[in-house]
Amino acid sequence: MTEPALHLYTDSSPNGYKATIALEELGLPYQLHSVRIDQGQHRQPEFLALNPHGRIPVLEDRAHSRVVFESAAILLYLAEQTGQLLPREPAGRWDAIVWLMFHAASVGPILGQRVHFEHFADERYLPAVQRYQRLSDDAFSVLDARLADRPYLAGSDYSIADIAHFGWLHIAEIIAIDFRHHQHLWRWYQRVGERPAVQRGVLLPEPATGP
Repeated sequence: MTEPALHLYTDSSPNGYKATIALEELGLPYQLHSVRIDQGQHRQPEFLALNPHGRIPVLEDRAHSRVVFESAAILLYLAEQTGQLLPREPAGRWDAIVWLMFHAASVGPILGQRVHFEHFADERYLPAVQRYQRLSDDAFSVLDARLADRPYLAGSDYSIADIAHFGWLHIAEIIAIDFRHHQHLWRWYQRVGERPAVQRGVLLPEPATGP
């Protein structure tokens, strides 16, 4: 059997799910490499040679001798290479890119800090917990308003913007960060979560069970 050109290095994490979901949606052949963050494998020299920042996911495209890291960049790369998951007409295309960047610059980092201070910090620092609770709920409100009159973030087209947000909201749901009162966002989350490729993607490389 011929080795696939695409190699994905990842762990069970919200950022990793963005890449696995996209690859499953696209139906592309790829080889999955599990990087165990809890064992420090992301700090080993062979992984740092792929991403000097030591973060997952990393996509290696051996057909084009290219390594792409940062989950938003991987989503854009896959969309550009395949012509899928990114609307072709300019208005929808830029809507998808804008909401992808909103996730990369705001929603992902905010939820990452909230999860850290609520669940993993050595000491519970209440001002930080309250700050990121407030910021995350503000971000949920923005997404909820965006989805009030459209099924997906880019409009009628499911795109890499939806995949990016779903990765972190999936973890939020698992660890009981409640966003169900944002009714449009919650319906969107359920709609995206029913997709077979999404259901497969969040089980790779192994299911998340919460902190």
